[in-house]
Amino acid sequence: MATSELSCQVSEENQERREAFWAEWKDLTLSTRPEEGCSLHEEDTQRHETYHRQGQCQAVVQRSPWLVMRLGILGRGLQEYQLPYQRVLPLPIFTPTKVGAAKEEREETPIQLRELLALETALGGQCVERQDVAEITKQLPPVVPVSKPGTLRRTLSRSMSQEAQRG
Repeated sequence: MATSELSCQVSEENQERREAFWAEWKDLTLSTRPEEGCSLHEEDTQRHETYHRQGQCQAVVQRSPWLVMRLGILGRGLQEYQLPYQRVLPLPIFTPTKVGAAKEEREETPIQLRELLALETALGGQCVERQDVAEITKQLPPVVPVSKPGTLRRTLSRSMSQEAQRG
């Protein structure tokens, strides 16, 4: 299968406003493919000859930065598709205009973030395997007050001393 590609580059620079724009995309792809339902196979058993021929077609894929894609077979017309818009980041980056402003003056929370907060509220904001702090501290060894650095090694066993040194 042979493939040819045509790519486009656009760049624009405005020195006065200190702005620049640059874009590159694969604009046109032309590939040769076997044409389905268009093949010929002949076999002559007396002469021990075979003949096989497969039809070919040229598939065209055209893309644009405006999220329009055209697909089809060369010479038969192209079908146009509008691709869905996708952001690079899952949540838009936003900053409130005034941190200490009243609630009415603040920017509205993005829809994706509101949905995430609603999910957390529905789950109760708690982890399924949550433990209280008291339960976690029960599992820890007791805290021994140290008056002098040398007394720690004498009061604790060797294994507890090593654990205390490791942290």
